[in-house]
Amino acid sequence: MLPRLEYIKQARMRLGITQRKLAGLTGVSTSMINQIESGRCKPSYETARKIFEALGSLEGRTSMKAGDICSRKLISVQKDEQLHEAIDLMRLNSISQIPVLDGSKVVGILTEDGLAKIMVEREEGELKDVKVSQVMESPPPIVDVSTPAKALVPLVRFAKCILVSEKGNVIGIVTITDTLKMVE
Repeated sequence: MLPRLEYIKQARMRLGITQRKLAGLTGVSTSMINQIESGRCKPSYETARKIFEALGSLEGRTSMKAGDICSRKLISVQKDEQLHEAIDLMRLNSISQIPVLDGSKVVGILTEDGLAKIMVEREEGELKDVKVSQVMESPPPIVDVSTPAKALVPLVRFAKCILVSEKGNVIGIVTITDTLKMVE
């Protein structure tokens, strides 16, 4: 089953290609592309399939990847650091979550939500000597730089952030705000 015909114009515009360019890629006349997009003509199944395949191929080549939208200034803390140091680092950099490392391995995350919960549950004096490892949450998902950015949207809504790796090394972070770069 093929997508709706209205998608043709939307996809073509999003990709920034002309009707003439799409016609050249599909072997369909520019006039036919124009008629299909304006709703004056219903193409055969074969013609519609050719058009959607060409658009899909272009989208696959031009789609943004995780490496394109991630923030590469990755700020992190070590698991044995004092919690107050991690909080100061988060405040200083205006970030809402910070990965926790053991050496170079990601072992957890500190989030504003998690910290707020801890502050409600514990007395102020109890937090003075707390280590990051005592209050960190499970580590966020890690994806490769080549992961399509569109695939990250549902994941980041669930996980709040995603770490991005290249050749096994974490090189960036994607937050909900970073996914908005796909709209620009």
